Amino acid sequence: MPATSVLAFWAVAFLLIVVPGADWAFTISAGLRGRSVFPAVTGLVVGYGAITVVVAAGVGALVAGSPAVLTGLTLVGGCYLIWHGVTTFAHPATPTTPAGDLAGTDWNMFLRGIGVSGLNPKGLLIFLALLPQFTDPQGAWPVAGQIGVLGLAFMATCALFYLCLGTLVRTALHHRPAAARLISRLSGAAMTGIGAWLLVEILGR
Repeated sequence: MPATSVLAFWAVAFLLIVVPGADWAFTISAGLRGRSVFPAVTGLVVGYGAITVVVAAGVGALVAGSPAVLTGLTLVGGCYLIWHGVTTFAHPATPTTPAGDLAGTDWNMFLRGIGVSGLNPKGLLIFLALLPQFTDPQGAWPVAGQIGVLGLAFMATCALFYLCLGTLVRTALHHRPAAARLISRLSGAAMTGIGAWLLVEILGR
């Protein structure tokens, strides 16, 4: 697989990653809530890993071609984002949360991260529309292997970017609990809005 194809995909993927969205909002919220942003970001990456496997196995094309399944995924994903957003808004996090309140937070953030990225049908569609353009069906590598490499490049970029974002936010707001609560509420509102937009989009068709 040509290195130029991987680099070209990486450049496009990076532009998509840096655009604020549900992943941003979740990472910021997790950075303020947990002892470390690592579990949450790991969950996001695992979710995208699952999508990569689905697309590489050819299941993604079947899902994208089935309106009923895609509608169901969108509804589940939208409801999940709304639930997580409302929860975050109602219970804003701050870096000064007592240690006793953090029991199970790492595991919960990991699972929520998988849900945020793995249940987002937009992520699946991006992979379906984007990855095939950078593969070579006539190349020495099978297409599934090429998709796997591109998926790994996407996941590595996600991990690095969101680890930096979450850590930066946590460090900047560590001694500013009022600002941290405000940012946390805004993150929750953003996730709620994105989830609602998904539902309105699919139900309005």
